[in-house]
Amino acid sequence: MTATVPESARASGPDNEDARRALAAGVAPRRYGALYIVEHRIRALRGYASSAILTSLGNPIVYLFALGVGLASLVPEGIGGVSYLEFVAPALLCAAAMTVAANETTYPIVAGFKWNPIFHGMNASPIQGNQIVQGIMLFIALRMTFAVAVYYAVILAFGAVPSVWGILTVPIAVLTGMAIGLLISSYSATLKDERGQLAMVMRFGFTPMFLFSGTFFPLEQLPIYLQPIGWVSPLWHGVELGRLAAYGHDIAPWLIAVHIGYLVSIVVIGLWSTSRTVTRRLAG
Repeated sequence: MTATVPESARASGPDNEDARRALAAGVAPRRYGALYIVEHRIRALRGYASSAILTSLGNPIVYLFALGVGLASLVPEGIGGVSYLEFVAPALLCAAAMTVAANETTYPIVAGFKWNPIFHGMNASPIQGNQIVQGIMLFIALRMTFAVAVYYAVILAFGAVPSVWGILTVPIAVLTGMAIGLLISSYSATLKDERGQLAMVMRFGFTPMFLFSGTFFPLEQLPIYLQPIGWVSPLWHGVELGRLAAYGHDIAPWLIAVHIGYLVSIVVIGLWSTSRTVTRRLAG
C-alpha cells in the first residue's frame, strides 16, 4: 500500500515536509494495523504476566490431580476402553482454551469502548475497526496457544495421551476456544452499558457449556432432552475431535467433517459479526 501525497504537500517548505512525513508514517499502520494491536496487547499483558503463567501451570495440575487421581478412582474401568484420565484430558484442554477466550472477550471488549475507551484512540490513527478486532483475536489465539501448550505438557507428564497424534489436541483446543471467544465477542461488542449481562453469559452460557458438553462423561449419558445443549455447543465438537486425536475415539468420518465445519463456521461468522459491530460503533 502506498500513500497518495496531495499536490499541496509536494511543494517545498517545512509544513509540507511535515505532511509528507505524517503520510509516510501512516502507511505501516494502515497495512499492518492488526500486528500493532497484537503488540499493544502483549505489552499490556506484562502487567499480569506472572498470574497468567501461574494460572496456566496451576490449573492443569490441580484439575488432573483431582480428576485423574481422585474421581478416576471411582471409575476404575474407565470409559470407552480408555482410563478416565485419558478420557477427560482432551476435554480439559479444550475447556482451558475456552476459559482464556471467555476472559479476553467479555469485559476487555466492553472496556475498550466504555471504561477505558482505547478502541477510539486506536481508530483515531490509521488503524481500522476490523484491524482492531483481527489484532485482538490474534493475540487471544497466541495467549491461548501458550496456555494450551503448557496444559498439554502437564497432561503428557501424567501419561494421559496414548496416541502419537495427541499433539493435534493443541490446535483443536485453540480452534474450539476461538469459536467460543468469537461467539462471546460478537455479543459483548454490542453492549453500550454493562449491567450484569456478561455475568449472565458466564452463568447461563459458559457454565452449562462446560458441564453438558461431554466434558466429564459421554454426552449419551444425559437425558435426551439435555443432549441438544451438547450438540450446539462448540465445546462438545472440540472435545470429540480432541478425543479422536488423543486416543483414537471412534467417530464416523462424516461426523468429523461436521465437527470441523461447525467450529470453522462459527469462527468465520463470529469474526465477521464482531468486526462489523466494532467498525460501526467506532464510525458512529
